[in-house]
Amino acid sequence: MGWLNGYYDWIKAVHVMAVIAWMAGLFYLPRLFVYHAERATVGSELDRTFRIMEDKLLRLIMRPAMITAWICGGLMVAMGGLDFSAVWGWAKLGAVIAMTAAHVWMAARSKDFAVGRNTRSGRTYRLANEVPTVLMIVAVVAVVVKPF
Repeated sequence: MGWLNGYYDWIKAVHVMAVIAWMAGLFYLPRLFVYHAERATVGSELDRTFRIMEDKLLRLIMRPAMITAWICGGLMVAMGGLDFSAVWGWAKLGAVIAMTAAHVWMAARSKDFAVGRNTRSGRTYRLANEVPTVLMIVAVVAVVVKPF
């Protein structure tokens, strides 16, 4: 990995851009689910519109951004960019794993909508909309402030 050290800042820049795109999707997708659950009936024009929006957000923005964030983050870890001897390194990793779990959960909910089998209320998706915010706060504070 030593040959990559000269590219660390570029890898970090791509990582930050990917995280921004991924987080935008993690913030927006549950909001789409709220409106989809509360305003669209299965098979309606609005239902089809929401399904297209949700699918494209996941496939074209969120999934590539998440994969890129993980690859760049993994490269930075391999180059010594995360201190696992301190709690903040583990807190950051835990937040990222939890964000990935939230992403997977949202992708499963999108599939539920796609086949007309959503069983969750708008309230569930409103609560789900808060999860990425809390995880983002944990990750950013852990890396920037390093309080522990």
